[in-house]
Amino acid sequence: MTDTRIVPIVMPKWGLSMKEGKVTGWLLEDGSKINVGDAILEVETDKIAGSVEAHEAGVLRRRVGQADTMYPVKTLLGVIADPAVPDSEIDAFVAAYVTPAADEGEEDQGPKFEFADTAAGNLRYAKRGDGAETIILIHGFGGDLDNWLFNIDALGEKATVYALDLPGHGQSSKKLDKPGLAAMKNALAAFMDKLGIGKAHLVGHSMGGAIAMQMAAEHPEKVKSLTLICSAGLGSDIGSYVDEYVAAQGRKDLKPVLEKLFADKSLVSRQLVDDVLKFKRLDGVEPLLKSLAAALFGGGKQADAPGKALAGKLPPTLVIWGKHDEIIPAAHAANLPGAHVHVLEGAGHMVFMEKASDVNNLIKAHVAGA
Repeated sequence: MTDTRIVPIVMPKWGLSMKEGKVTGWLLEDGSKINVGDAILEVETDKIAGSVEAHEAGVLRRRVGQADTMYPVKTLLGVIADPAVPDSEIDAFVAAYVTPAADEGEEDQGPKFEFADTAAGNLRYAKRGDGAETIILIHGFGGDLDNWLFNIDALGEKATVYALDLPGHGQSSKKLDKPGLAAMKNALAAFMDKLGIGKAHLVGHSMGGAIAMQMAAEHPEKVKSLTLICSAGLGSDIGSYVDEYVAAQGRKDLKPVLEKLFADKSLVSRQLVDDVLKFKRLDGVEPLLKSLAAALFGGGKQADAPGKALAGKLPPTLVIWGKHDEIIPAAHAANLPGAHVHVLEGAGHMVFMEKASDVNNLIKAHVAGA
């Protein structure tokens, strides 16, 4: 029988391909009081580094995982428990803990991802949770659904969450008629129709935010709320990132470009750079990205301003920005009257990765309130 007073801290599974991670350091000492959402320790994978956050409140009674050590997913790293639980019971729990098999407890033993054959092409997507509210995560230019690896499972605890690869991105179709904001919005609408999603909370990052706003402007009946993260479409200013990203052909060119996405440049690992290069070299990606960049951000300016189209008919809207965004100025966060705005310190354009716990909590509260 499981002792519910004792809560294990385990190596998380960030993304479907993650098998193990390295503990890079503990952020709290034994005996520290922990609240839900507190960062407890830092973990690094071959793709990204991040912090493991508490899902339960209590006291950090035992640190088991050692710094600079690799552990398989679900390995016991520590124990949270009430101070009233005797040390002997903590010892017994640690001694008796057995790391579950890799597939034990997984919701889906079928394919890691699913595909929807839509009018906009074959679109890859992932699904988490089965809650009453539906959330759709929409990535930015050059991204894919794996960008949401720190968010999809947390949001799926209380909602049904979908993350998709937009046309020309990830493993979705590399063909798109008349690349631009309208085509991307139509692809999102086709995805929703194919999966029978009548109305959803749209969470869009960068270009994905502009797509979400365009959907809300043209099809308000499909949008329950908006969460815009470092969003395009709220002003004309944009840095040189898009042109540099499209032009980069090798690791040496691409690494400094990707570093612009983060306040903490060390998050751009060799594996991350290699994964992006692998995507950029797929057949059909380069011409589509060039066409899309020209349509959306030609001449170093944002061509579309869907935020203006929402004036006076804004659904419940949350705007989140990283204060140190080098791609789209954080000042754009103030350009949507009526929205709730949060600008987070210590984060850049990928604020939803660098400050995942804060962003997840803001989205959960926003969806619940909407």
